Formats: sequence, structure tokens, C-alpha cells
Amino acid sequence: MQNTTRLIATSLITLTVFTSKPILNAHSQSGDPLVFKPVLADLKLLKAANIPVLYKDEETQVGYAVLNHAAENALSDMAHAAGRCGNFEALDEMPRDLISVREQLQALNTYNKRNQILSFSQVGAMAERVEITEALAQLDANKIRNTVEFLSSFPTRYNRGANPNSHIQPFMDRLAEIAKQANYPIHIETIDHKSTPQKSIKLTIQGSTRPSEIIVLGGHLDSISGFMGMGGKAPGADDNASGSSSLVEALRVLTLQPQPERTIEFYWYAGEESGLLGSAEIAKQAKADNKDIIAVLQLDMTMFPGDGVLKVASMTDFTSRWLRDYLVAANDTYFHATVQEDKCGYGCSDHASWYRQGFPTLFPTESKFASSFQDIHTPKDVISPVMSFEHAKFFSKVALTMAMDLGNSEQRQPY
Repeated sequence: MQNTTRLIATSLITLTVFTSKPILNAHSQSGDPLVFKPVLADLKLLKAANIPVLYKDEETQVGYAVLNHAAENALSDMAHAAGRCGNFEALDEMPRDLISVREQLQALNTYNKRNQILSFSQVGAMAERVEITEALAQLDANKIRNTVEFLSSFPTRYNRGANPNSHIQPFMDRLAEIAKQANYPIHIETIDHKSTPQKSIKLTIQGSTRPSEIIVLGGHLDSISGFMGMGGKAPGADDNASGSSSLVEALRVLTLQPQPERTIEFYWYAGEESGLLGSAEIAKQAKADNKDIIAVLQLDMTMFPGDGVLKVASMTDFTSRWLRDYLVAANDTYFHATVQEDKCGYGCSDHASWYRQGFPTLFPTESKFASSFQDIHTPKDVISPVMSFEHAKFFSKVALTMAMDLGNSEQRQPY
């Protein structure tokens, strides 16, 4: 496998650097079309998978490579062995040349350096607000379980399966029922993508006084089993029906509150498991539209308490220090859990798409990666006694607090 991957990837270098023909039109010796995927990926994993790196940034540990199916499998194999997802972001088109790749990685490096010195100004001094405390008390772990049961009942939610959108309308119907509770309009829509036939879902609560200022709360809705989706059933209970369901419960309680001053956008992304496909397009469009994104929360895997119930992890790489500090302050004020710091490498979930576009991000997850659920991406990712919906409720609390606190304040990352 490794020798084959090296040979194929070496051929990709030749095609990428020395030919002017579109690489996506290349063919194998048998005449079958070869599908190549340009990616930004965790540098250590690229090296471990013996995939030639065409450009790299040592400081951020991000590399650029071009993958075919065999190389993508090798990368996924190494990532899964480390208890991670794919750890790559698929680019929507082949870069013109390596100069453009260098420019992208230099911009990421610059943004990353700035993000690590910008702190939340109210660390240790967040004032408790009665309305938030009362709203948090309304969150129901059993309702999270109900949504996880619903989503994991689909045989698969694979973004390139035979029916990649079979779960979309039934899920939207559930969101529509929740939206009826609100005394203000809520807009629910699907988003079509170029990179995958699967649709993302967007739910918008428009801000009452500052609608152009946006809080993004998201998680991916797709699932996968085996490499390239060839592993049969993919219930994806933890990855990521759990994070998707934690968001739904936060939404349910939020709709019972007054309309927030800032706009709140909920996303359930398509195709995360194949390289952050849906979120990459959405974040890129947000930047092109010059959207004023105040904060981005990603919820991915929330119900396996690998380090103990209410011992969670906050990822420090490719996230914003001021939001990590905000999480600590909110935890001290409202949640009273144990927040541990950890790293997951580039592209481990959809927050990376937003971060690369220059938006502040936060990624809390169920445990440190070394102790996260090991049966993701298999038919064994189902609800079981090892799961905790009280643990998953912590993440609903984070989402609801951000919507009610940041959504009704003037706080933003300092520049």
C-alpha cells in the first residue's frame, strides 16, 4: 500500500508541476479517469502516510498535497489510527501553481500568530446573567438522545452514497417544528455544493438590532464507515449525530428566549468526512461576501466521556485564543465542568474551514483525542451504555450561552 501510494503521488507531482493540462482530466494506464484531490492537511500525517508534500509551512504544520483514492485512504488510515478524522481540507479547485499555495499558507500563518495573542478581555470576570442560567436549566439530555436516535437510525449519511440527502428533509421537518415555538421569524434552507451532491442545512435567526453581526454555531451532519464510504452501515451516533443533536437542543431552548440582537446562524454541514467539503464552501463564500462573523463554534463528537463525564477538551490549534478564554470564563460562571486543552492537527473538523478564511473559531469536544471514541467510522458507532447524554448537554450549554451572551453583547475579537 505505501509503495503504491508513493508511486502514484510521485506521478501526481509530475502532473502538477510540469504539465499545463488540467490534472482532473488525467487517466490511468487502463484508460479509467483518475480523480485527484488537492488538499491542505496535517503535515505529520502526510509524512506518516508517505504522501509527498508539495509545499509546507513548518510553523503551522500544514502541508499541501494532491491525493487520489489510494493516497486519501493512506492519509485516512493514519488519521484514524491516531483517533482523528481525516485531518485534511479538500480545496475546491486545483491551485494555479505552488506560489498560490504558498500565499494561502502564509496568510494562514499570519492569522494564526495574531490569534494566539488576542485574549478575551473578561477572563475570570464574566458576570452571571439570570436569563442565561434559567435557559441552561431548560436543556434536556433526553431530547438530545431522541435526536441522536433519529439521526443514527439512517443506514448511512455518507455524502457520496446512493442517497446522500435521505436524512435532510426529515431533519429539516424537525427543525421546522422547533422553529414554530419562536415569536419571531426563523428561516430554514438547504445549501447546494459544488464538491458534493449532499446538501448542508442553514437555519437563521436574524438579529433584532444588529443583524449584520453573526454568531455561527455548527456541526457536520454526514457520517462515514470505512474508507471512501465502503464500510457498510454508518450510523455515526457519536460522529456526528451527537454534535448535531447538541446543537438542536440549544436551538430548542433558544427559540423560547427573546430574539437576539445579533444574527445567529446554525449550520449542519455536508461532507465533513470527505475533507470539510460543505463548510469550506460556506466559509469561503462568507469571506467573499465580507460577512461580519463574530465567532464560530464547531460541535463534533460530544457524547463519549473518554476522560470522564464533564471532562471535555478545548482544541488549541486553529482556534482563537479569545474564544478559548471565553469558554473558560463561561465554564467558570455557568457550566462548572473540567476543560482540558489539546490539539488535533489541521482539518480535524469544520472549524478549520472558517479559521483559514480569517474568522474566530472555537472547537470544544468530548475528550482529549487520545481518549476519544475509537469506533467512529464503523458500524459500531451507535448509542451504547458508554455514552453520556449529560456529557453531550455540556455542549448544548456552550452553544446556548454563546447565542444568548455573545448574541446580545458588543464583544468581539480585538484586532
